[in-house]
Amino acid sequence: MAIDYTKKPKPAAAASPGPAGPAGPAGPAGPANPVSLSKVTLTKSAPSVSLTKAGSAGGTLRVNLNWNARPPSAPAPAAGGFLKRMMSPGSSSGIDLDLGCLYEYADGSKGVVQALGNAFRDQHTLGPDPICWLDGDDRSGTNTAGENLFVNLAHVAAIKRIIVFAFIYQGVPNWGEADGVVTLFPASGPEVEVRLDETRPGNGMCGIAMLENIGGDLQVRREVNYVKGHADLDRAFGWGLRWTAGSK
Repeated sequence: MAIDYTKKPKPAAAASPGPAGPAGPAGPAGPANPVSLSKVTLTKSAPSVSLTKAGSAGGTLRVNLNWNARPPSAPAPAAGGFLKRMMSPGSSSGIDLDLGCLYEYADGSKGVVQALGNAFRDQHTLGPDPICWLDGDDRSGTNTAGENLFVNLAHVAAIKRIIVFAFIYQGVPNWGEADGVVTLFPASGPEVEVRLDETRPGNGMCGIAMLENIGGDLQVRREVNYVKGHADLDRAFGWGLRWTAGSK
């Protein structure tokens, strides 16, 4: 689905991430699962993190989507990694995901960034450079780096909220077999990971993570909300846009 920009959007609902030394005496046992200082994984029990407090609310944020394009039920490729896009062009047996986002800015502008409808960058009133944009769409399925969305955090004050989503553009809507993962790579500070580790058969779209400016504090919150399509995602998060059929 794509946005019909000729129609005025309805008002959105109000917004409520060295060498070993000499052996010595054994010390006390450390924690069984030590906390990683290089990556934060958002879960149901720990769903949010502050990029501002982590010192990550600056520079360019890269949001990467990767997945298993060859599920167990599909024929295995000759070679390739696990979370890699190794699907042969034109194959109907693999899974092809598309990454995108809905954005809402402080100036009142709202819209979608996605390959569908060729909406590769946002529309706002701040100037010629986008705040969020896609690096492109790998329609051949041979890009092992997945897909990437970028957010310019130099404009944190201009961001109200951004919901990162993915939808199954090709293949059976089976998130369990896709085994998707979204990783946010800030310019500094730890990576933030959200795994699509739930299943909703028949629902081809997932609202994955919300970036929200709360009083100057930019937070990332895990959502992992599976819905059928763009209009359903819009309603689930109260964006208030009007949608029309779109294509690549």
